[in-house]
Amino acid sequence: MSEPIFLTVPIEEGGERLDKWLAAQDLPLTRSAIQGLIESGMVTRNGNPSNKKEKLRAGDTISVEIPDPEPLDVTPQNLPIDIIYEDDSLLVVNKPKGMVVHPAPGHPDGTLVNALLYHCAGRLSSINGVIRPGIVHRIDMNTSGLLIVAKTDAAHTHLAAQIQAHSFHRAYAAIACGRFGTTEGTIHEPIGRSPRDRQKMCVIATGRDAITHYTVEEQYARHALVRCVLETGRTHQIRVHLTRIGHPIYGDDVYGTAVKGVQGQCLHAKEIGFVHPQTEQWLSFDSPLPAEFLEIQRKVASLRD
Repeated sequence: MSEPIFLTVPIEEGGERLDKWLAAQDLPLTRSAIQGLIESGMVTRNGNPSNKKEKLRAGDTISVEIPDPEPLDVTPQNLPIDIIYEDDSLLVVNKPKGMVVHPAPGHPDGTLVNALLYHCAGRLSSINGVIRPGIVHRIDMNTSGLLIVAKTDAAHTHLAAQIQAHSFHRAYAAIACGRFGTTEGTIHEPIGRSPRDRQKMCVIATGRDAITHYTVEEQYARHALVRCVLETGRTHQIRVHLTRIGHPIYGDDVYGTAVKGVQGQCLHAKEIGFVHPQTEQWLSFDSPLPAEFLEIQRKVASLRD
């Protein structure tokens, strides 16, 4: 364990929530990692355990203990990965549909993390722990497309701060069911874990704020090609939000209806944009729609009422 970090709350910052205030400090931690440290008792306020929602007072002394990285026990595997961009700080990867991002029950290996550990020789950020090294944000197994991977803790913290500030650009292409009444709109509904099925997310008053902007790019007889821009990044956000307004994603067997011969939701992470953690330059990437997505698009475009 490294030496604790001691911070003092200035006069003008009294009244802030503990987790929010710490996330704004120059620490090599994401907000979720900070919340985990608070819950495990590794953050104290004036020598006493705290909770993340506590309001700080001017002059409070905050102590933060950052544990040493755990030894990684995920096996590197020489798996093919489509790297769009790479430098000493980060990678942008184009993930195929069907590939799991990190090991989980039922998927102990063969994941993107296994492939990244091999490709990067273990040089990935440690902020998200031993199971998700380098993973700044996830996309679902059956969602294809772009995601960013951090090689260093400094890059990870910088990128996570952009996501928190809603300045990190992410746009998705989706085939949605039904005819839309408007060509564009915003869905602003909180998302949280379903009380009926803990494996699913849902719109729920106690959930976290979630905002999705959508544009109908092509309207067909029974389906539509929709561009969705994330302002927030909640689990299953686009899938839950489109279902909420009556337009589940084609093939989504969790929030919509399974389609024979289609492997899960027809959703592709098409665009990503961010400020580079070192150069401070804006980088943007666009991933072409994969062949399976284009084939489904042709199929639904040919359907008639």
